[in-house]
Order: sequence, then structure tokens, then C-alpha cells
Amino acid sequence: METNTSTTKSPNMILFWGCFIALVTTAFGFITRVFLVDTWSEAFDLNPAQAGRLTGIGIWPFVVSIVFFSLFIDRIGYKIAMIFAFIGHATWGVMGYMAYQQLQLGHIDTAYDLLYWGSLIFALGNGTVEAFINPVVATMFNKDKTKWLNILHAGWPGGLVLAGMIVIGLGNVEWWIKIVITVIPALLYFFILIKQNFPKNERVAAGVTYKEMLQEFGIGGALLVSFLVVLQLNDFFKPEPDDLLMRYGFIGIGVLMVVLFGWYVRTLGRPLLLFLCFIMMPLAITELGTDSWIQSIMHSIADKQGFDAGWVLIYTSAIMLVLRLFAGKVLHQMSPLMLLAVSSVLAILGLYTLSIATGWFIFLAATLYGLGKTFFWPTTLGVVAEQTPKGGALTLNAISGIGMLTVGMLGAPIIGVFQSNSQIHELQTSQELTQAVPSALIENEAINLPLEDKTIYSIIDYEVVDDNALNQAIDRADNKDGLNILIEELKNKGTQKALSTIIVFPIIMLICFLILIFYFRSKGGYKPIELQENA
Repeated sequence: METNTSTTKSPNMILFWGCFIALVTTAFGFITRVFLVDTWSEAFDLNPAQAGRLTGIGIWPFVVSIVFFSLFIDRIGYKIAMIFAFIGHATWGVMGYMAYQQLQLGHIDTAYDLLYWGSLIFALGNGTVEAFINPVVATMFNKDKTKWLNILHAGWPGGLVLAGMIVIGLGNVEWWIKIVITVIPALLYFFILIKQNFPKNERVAAGVTYKEMLQEFGIGGALLVSFLVVLQLNDFFKPEPDDLLMRYGFIGIGVLMVVLFGWYVRTLGRPLLLFLCFIMMPLAITELGTDSWIQSIMHSIADKQGFDAGWVLIYTSAIMLVLRLFAGKVLHQMSPLMLLAVSSVLAILGLYTLSIATGWFIFLAATLYGLGKTFFWPTTLGVVAEQTPKGGALTLNAISGIGMLTVGMLGAPIIGVFQSNSQIHELQTSQELTQAVPSALIENEAINLPLEDKTIYSIIDYEVVDDNALNQAIDRADNKDGLNILIEELKNKGTQKALSTIIVFPIIMLICFLILIFYFRSKGGYKPIELQENA
């Protein structure tokens, strides 16, 4: 039953801050991986899209654990989920150390495998963290869900700022040390939360059945998740083009998931929730997809100015930290949906100006981007929690899972593809390069770059510059050193310009949020739905 009354139990602030530190831990792992992308790309000879794939494996498995635990967390308990998350974070520290040692021994394949699988386990731990912290905080503060979810998610930028400064301060130490620092906040949240009593979820307290919870998500939600899972299975196992059994087998798994779920719930789900799930895809790419690449993209500009490119991410994260802590004041001035629409406009302006900014002006552009991305994730979670409380942990966490799955599976690799395409465009359209390259690379008075065909998930085709073939041609040039410098500058310019392509995602979001604003106005305005606790 829906009502405007709710429980008034005093929240356990020790439990809240334990959840906060757990989210800080996930940010520690995320930013250390962002800072190490270039190091790993050099060590394992990865192109941007391949580096994006290594980045993605540390993100998309998040959905596996967050959805799994969301389905059963009310039965197995939040504390069990917390313990599983801690094991995942501790394991990542161990496997990161082992990967470094294997690389020093020259066992490159083994080292890469340890990084790859360790990243997967790390992502599973991160998903489990959000599986318990989001419903716990939404239950404790069921009168101010959006406000307190924003404050909770200040732990994410807080962790980015703290870990970022630590990593930069460590300088050129062995990279395994930068991985292991993630274990420190993990130990802290474990010892805080292991002693706490977790509340009963408001859905359970209100007597909403398990089936009713699943019906909020519905067939539509299952269809979206299944589609993303099938794509990821194809990438993970990489079946050969003629291996139709495996390819159609994965499709069959996806269809079976939808059919079984649909047979049980027999409803398409809440249309509003499905629409928010769709919005979460470009939202996650805009925020986390860009963040996962920003240090690498801004590397050349930062080098010219004499600072670490990681400071750009730390700066935008500091903006997020402050604003999320004071989200209540902002939400007092405007509705959550209006806040999200304004944020989309700022993100569009921020990404575009970042794509063309030079020198210290990148921090001015980063200010716009930081302001734009601040409220995206927690405010969307707040809208879901306020509008679909019957969905309990499932709807609240499934939308996070869809976002992370999109970033890891599509966002990070696609932004890598954007960079490759933009680099090729800059090289092919440069008059200076056309006049300077060897005649062997000129065709019809234009540069003919040696390119390699690549694909992601067998559905996204792209090209990368064949650096070996290009270097062989340049070796025959009179001004080889000058050419190499020019090519590197053009590639860096193309990498930065790729940010202007990403604005398509916040543009989609802006349109969607405007639709929701007009929808709620037609219904008398935005109002949270609350559940009455059974006596």
C-alpha cells in the first residue's frame, strides 16, 4: 500500500559511515586503475580499444554481483554481502601484486591474465558494495532518499580525490603498491560494519512480496539486461566467426533468461523504471566512461604544463565531493529531474570545452564537466528509490548494474574507438603531415595511412593505425625525428577531440529528462512514493 507516512526510527550513523567508506574503497580501486592504464598499455603493448577492454573488465562484472545479491540480499542478509565485497577487494590487492612479480620475471601472458582476472574479481566486489549500501541508506533515510543517497555517493569522489593524491604522491614506485593501497579502506569498512546490525529493507517491512518486487523490474528490464549480457558473453569467450553453436548458444541463454523471468512475473514492468534504465546507459558512459579515460586523454596537455594529468580527475572529483555533501540545499531549490536536466547541459558544455581547451584552461573546462556530472548517478538512484519503492533492493541496484555494465562493456571500449577514429582523422587531414611523409604513403595527393581492421563484440567495427607499418615507412624519410614528433602531436590532438563526440550521450539524457519533467507536471508535479510499514 502506498501512503505518505513512514517510519521515524533514528538512523545508525556508524552504519552509514561504514557504508560510505565501503564506497570510498571502490573509488580507490577505480582511480588507481585509471592512473595505471598508460603503464599497462606500454607494458602489454595495447592499443586504445584494447586498453579500454582491460579497463572495462574492472567495471562490467559489477552487474553480476549487484544483480545477484539484489535478488537474494533480503534473505541472506546485508552482512554476508559485505563480507563477500571485502574478500573481492582483498583478492584484487593480492593478484595485482602477483601480476607485477610475473611481469618482472618476463611472464607477460601470465601477468596480463592475473591483471585481467583480478580486475574481474575487483569489479564483483564493487558490485556487492553497492548491492548493500544503496538499499541500507534508502531504508534508513526513507524521508530524504535522494539527499542521503547523494551524501552517500560523495564517498565515490571522496575516494577518487584521496587515492588520486596518494597515487600521484607515490610517483614512480612499482605499480603493485598503487593497487595494494585499495586494501587499506577495505579493512577499515570491514571492521566497522562487521559489528553493526543492518536494518530490514523498507519493502520487506511494508510486506511487499518478492514477486511484486520482481514485477517492478518486469520483462522489459530483463530484456535489457539479457541483451547486454549476451554481448558481454560474446566478448568474454570470443567465439570464432564460424562457431555458430557458441554464438547462438549465448543468444539462447539470453532468451531463456527473459522467458523464465517473464513467465514468473507476467508483466512488462514499470514504464517509468524502464525509461530510467535506458537513461542510465548514456549517463554512465558520460560520467564513468569519460572518467576512466580522462587521465590518458589529458596526458599530453598536462605534460606540457608540467603537472600530472590525474589532477584533472582529482579536481572534478573534489567538485563532486563538496556538492554531493550539500545536495540537500540544491534539492531544496529544484526537483531531482530539473537538477538532472541542468546537469546534462553543463556536461555537454564541459565535454565540448575539454575537447578544445589548451594549457591551464583545461581546468576551467573541467569545472563545467565536474559540475555537470556531480549529481547524475546518486540523483537518478534517488528518483528510482522514490518512485519504485516496491522494487526494494532490486530496482535500486539493477539500474546501477545496468549503468556499470554499459560503461565496462560499451562505454570504455567505445570511447577508445572514438579516440582511434579521431586520431586517424587528424593524421589523414593534416596538410603538414601530407607534405612531410614519404611518397610511399601518398595516394591521390593525400596521405594513405596503414590501418588495421578491428572489431568489438563482432558488431562494432573500427580501425587503428598500424604503427609498425607506419614506422617502417617513416624510417625512409629524411626528417624521421621531426615526423615522429608531428605524428605524436596529431595523435594527442585527435585523442582530445574525441571528447567532443561523447557529448551525444548527455544530449540524449537532456531530452529524456525534459520528457520526464513534462510527464510529472502533467500529473501534478514530482512527488515521492512512500510505503507504510506493517505493524
